[in-house]
Amino acid sequence: MVLAVAPFLLPLSAKAQYVYGTTGLLHAPSADMQRDKTFMCGFSYLQVAATPKHWNYDTWNYYINITLFPWLEMGYTCTLHKIGLPAYGYSYKFRNQDRQFSGRLRVWKEGWWKDWTPQVVIGVNDPSTNDVLGDPDKDDYGFTATSAVGNGHWNRYYIAATKHFGFDGTGTLGTHLGYVYNKRMDYRRNGPVAGVNFRFGLPETSFWTRALNGMDVIAEYDSHSLNCGVGYHFWKDCISGVVELTRCKYPSAGMVFRVHLK
Repeated sequence: MVLAVAPFLLPLSAKAQYVYGTTGLLHAPSADMQRDKTFMCGFSYLQVAATPKHWNYDTWNYYINITLFPWLEMGYTCTLHKIGLPAYGYSYKFRNQDRQFSGRLRVWKEGWWKDWTPQVVIGVNDPSTNDVLGDPDKDDYGFTATSAVGNGHWNRYYIAATKHFGFDGTGTLGTHLGYVYNKRMDYRRNGPVAGVNFRFGLPETSFWTRALNGMDVIAEYDSHSLNCGVGYHFWKDCISGVVELTRCKYPSAGMVFRVHLK
């Protein structure tokens, strides 16, 4: 998640939203986009508080993602399931996985009209295949793939706006506002979202200032809870890690690897 910034002041790297395997904040969406032709892959440990109610245990996910054009990003994420039949000698283990697709489309670039205008992105996570292929359930607005139950456990539609502000010799502040929508019973995400992040950009006069320049401090409201976390980017931003506290107390963590194909 990032507030508006003057992008030319210091190099920025868009954050990977480890819960969904897309670009974003921690759980809340942002309007940041990866560099054109960026391929990402990653994995995460998800504490149960960071997951839909369908999971009543801590789990893991892994994902791949590619920014096909500067304005289009597509992703595929798998979240592990525990399955077991103790009565038949099958203990509860990770034996299956939930699959979800995601997409993000930039509809307005930051500063296109005026310097103060934000970037705007619309996106979707986990439109349920079952819904699309045959469930007649539709919401009040006529959207399909938003049923209250079914396999679209991570389902949400969203619009997000992001603006960055650069502070010379200190870093970059990102501000994010948006709206998420679904009608899930097990993962209700329907309302406004907001977040801020600060990416350090200090003069590299010592080991400590160089180390701080890879740090990204994040806070957000994802329409359901307040979350905070710290991200760290290193090796020219090709590797990033994040540690998050869902509801500011339950820890989850993830890693992402980037390759720029162009």
